Amino acid sequence: MTPKRFFAEQIAEEVILTDGEFRHAKNVLRLKAGDEVTLLDGSGKEYPAVVSKVEKGRMLLHVVGEETSNAEPMSAICLIVGLLKGDKTELVVQKATELGAEKIVVFTSAYSSAYFSENKLERLRRVAQEAAKQCRRARAPEICYKENLESALEAGSSYETKLFACEFLTENGASMSETRGSCALVVGSEGGFSHEEFDLAVRMGYKGITLGKRILRAETAAIAVLSVAAYFLGELG
Repeated sequence: MTPKRFFAEQIAEEVILTDGEFRHAKNVLRLKAGDEVTLLDGSGKEYPAVVSKVEKGRMLLHVVGEETSNAEPMSAICLIVGLLKGDKTELVVQKATELGAEKIVVFTSAYSSAYFSENKLERLRRVAQEAAKQCRRARAPEICYKENLESALEAGSSYETKLFACEFLTENGASMSETRGSCALVVGSEGGFSHEEFDLAVRMGYKGITLGKRILRAETAAIAVLSVAAYFLGELG
C-alpha cells in the first residue's frame, strides 16, 4: 500500500502532526504506531517517515529519509482565473493542482458576481493541499487573491508566454501550440470580460486566444486552457 501523505511546516528527525493533518491521520485513516507515511514541506522533496506515537491532539513521526519528488512539473504555469460562484473555484483549484499549476491567482473582474473572503482563500489553499497529496505532488501551488484584473495580470507579468482567453474574439493573437517556457493563462468568471479589460490585457503584454466555436462554462474553460498548455509544454506527454 502506498504510504499516506501529509504536509508539515518543518521537517526534522522528529515531526509532530497537529490540527487538521492529525485529525485526518488519526480519525479518518486510523494510523497507528509503526505505520509508514510520507511527509511534505512544500520544497519539492518527500520524507519517508514512521508513526512513532499517537497522543491526544498530536501524532509523532520519525523521519527515515529524504527524496526528491519526480511528480513536480518542469514548467512554470500560472493560472489566473476569475472568481466563480459556489464551489466552482474550488473545482478549478483542484484540477489546476493536478495538472501542474505552480501558482493560481483568483481575481474579481468587471462581470464577477461572486463574493470573496479570507475564509474562502484559506479553503482554496486547503483544497490545493489535498489535491497535491492525492495526485502525488510534493508541493501545493501558491494561491492568492487580487481585487481587480490589473493586479491579477501583474502577477503573471514575469511569465514568458502570456495568454488571455476571451469569448468575444474571432481570431487568435497567438497559437497555443507555440507555448514555450513559463506560461500565464487568464480565464474570466461566468460573465466573461469587457472589451476594456481585454484592451488592458493587451497593453500589459498578453495575447488573446479563442476557445473555439462553443461557449464553455468558466470552470470548463479554465481546466481546458490549462490542459492544452500543459500538453504543449510537455507536462502531459
